[in-house]
Amino acid sequence: MPEVPEVTEVPEVTFLETERLVLRRFGAGDEGHLVALDADPEVMRFLTGGVPTPPHVIRDETLPRMLRLDAEYGGRLGYWAAEEKAAGRRFVGWFELRPVDGGGRECELGYRLRQDVWGRGYATEGARALVRKAFTELGVERLFAETMAVNQGSRRAMEKAGLVYVRTFHQEWPEYIEGAEYGEVRYELGRAEWAARQGEPG
Repeated sequence: MPEVPEVTEVPEVTFLETERLVLRRFGAGDEGHLVALDADPEVMRFLTGGVPTPPHVIRDETLPRMLRLDAEYGGRLGYWAAEEKAAGRRFVGWFELRPVDGGGRECELGYRLRQDVWGRGYATEGARALVRKAFTELGVERLFAETMAVNQGSRRAMEKAGLVYVRTFHQEWPEYIEGAEYGEVRYELGRAEWAARQGEPG
């Protein structure tokens, strides 16, 4: 039987603040938040076809993976819990800058938010702030994001955050997800491109 990674508590540290959100490091106490988030079929619609993530997977795999990444990069890259300032720091989902090259020069930008905060612009607000921090403070050279082609809400957030569509591709899914026949889309943004738009040195 494989050894289950130990989930240890980490001090609550604010990573980033926007006008309406606080992004903080995850801790062991966030297991329930993640279980509830992934239990919503609408949240999981374009990820699993609406099938919830089993609580034991959150406990034994998802949260330990998030905390390992946080520890590996000293909280500089990884996943952050998103809290709504106006609601007394209520958990509303998470954002990620996940390194894919080992050194953190290229990262995947991602987010997953509770259904009851959709339509408020939180995905765009958090993503824009992470893009700026990635390129001005964290040494990231290129960001990318991917979603199903039919996920128009997520695509709009990527575009508003400054990422640009580059291609459509197809991949195999363990189970059919409605809309999978239209493929996945990839959006990207480089530091030099972003800086040129801001009028900042690249």
